[in-house]
Amino acid sequence: MEIEVVEGDITQQQVDAVVNAANRAMRGGGGVDGAIHAAGGPAVLEDCIRRFPEGLATGDAGWTTAGDLPARWVIHVVGPNYNAGERDRSLLTSCYRRALAVADELGATSVAFPLVSAGIYGWPKDDAVVAAVETLREATTRVEVARIVAFGRSAYDLVRAHL
Repeated sequence: MEIEVVEGDITQQQVDAVVNAANRAMRGGGGVDGAIHAAGGPAVLEDCIRRFPEGLATGDAGWTTAGDLPARWVIHVVGPNYNAGERDRSLLTSCYRRALAVADELGATSVAFPLVSAGIYGWPKDDAVVAAVETLREATTRVEVARIVAFGRSAYDLVRAHL
């Protein structure tokens, strides 16, 4: 699998699936989650409610329609909230592994990832990048391109340094 990094907006990525850093409730939120729900329109939330009536566990992944996004699917992952004391790194790396497993189930060959938990959930950015890159590099998957979408130049430079 090729791992690439771009600086930009995850909602604009021309890929089979975009990964959403969701919360356990799966009803929209702030950061990446809010942006994906806003850009994808009401179909994303409607599908979340239908497919995940009880939400999703931390470290897990599930998919919905992408609504109005250029992607075909949204793969929602629930990263650990570092600021709330959820500091088990295996939950963070599980988000990337589970997202790829869901992508394989869907037949997606290109997937765009945010830096899961590195925004409002407060995971230290350097470790969030290392966790993402190492987990993607070690993965066995049919996904051909994993694109890390960095929000801002400093995040882009950090990911680029680890690639």
